[in-house]
Amino acid sequence: MGICPKRGMDKVITCFNKRPDASVRLICFPWAGGGSIYYARWAKTLNSSIEVYSVRLPGREGRAKEPFFQNMQEIIDEVIGVLLPHLREKPFALFGHSFGAMTCFAFAEHVKKVYNLEPIHMFLSGASAPYSEARLQAPRRSHLSDQEFLVWVTSIGGTPPEILANAELAKLFLPALKADLCVVDNYRCSRPSTPFLSCPVSCFDGKEDAPHDLQAWKDMTSGDFTVQMLPGSHFYLKEAANEKYLLDHITKHLETAEMDYL
Repeated sequence: MGICPKRGMDKVITCFNKRPDASVRLICFPWAGGGSIYYARWAKTLNSSIEVYSVRLPGREGRAKEPFFQNMQEIIDEVIGVLLPHLREKPFALFGHSFGAMTCFAFAEHVKKVYNLEPIHMFLSGASAPYSEARLQAPRRSHLSDQEFLVWVTSIGGTPPEILANAELAKLFLPALKADLCVVDNYRCSRPSTPFLSCPVSCFDGKEDAPHDLQAWKDMTSGDFTVQMLPGSHFYLKEAANEKYLLDHITKHLETAEMDYL
């Protein structure tokens, strides 16, 4: 099954380096408004035992003409629709930053509840747990006017200033971001009364970002739980030293998990 099933898979998943012999897959979910290329590049750095599947949502990259998803369930249904055979085939891990961390949670919860499958590791970055008070009280962003929205996007960094300064480029970029934030604003889930996963969960955040409730993520797993703060603000992971730290951490943990799994 090294070859991806056509159309659906190639549309939803970017995989730069097909590695049929890899022992584990890392499935990466984009931040709000984000595409799939940033994570797909990680395949060049991670070793050959890890295959990277980067999720591409509608309304961006090769799916620019497709309508955005309106809610979290649509995202989960589509991604599981193409990935389910792959999840059953070999161990998988999840990575998500910001909106992507929430999508990771929704995805993990669904595949556990419906198919009794679980990741061997979850790497979550730049977000409060979706059921935490901090997140439930966070300001809603999707209703801001374009002008207010640009001010906020500029303040969190991560978007090339030349995009924000160019009205035409901003028009292309803002709809995907707003659509994803609309999903965030409307997504609700219950705090797990007992952990539904047993895998390790690693959380990361930028020290200069607005504070997130990372500890609340612990409620989802009975496995090891760690929090690591790195220098930088919301898009700390785009800084080369931080990205290297993340990739080293992912490699080390997936190689160990692999040995446990065999």
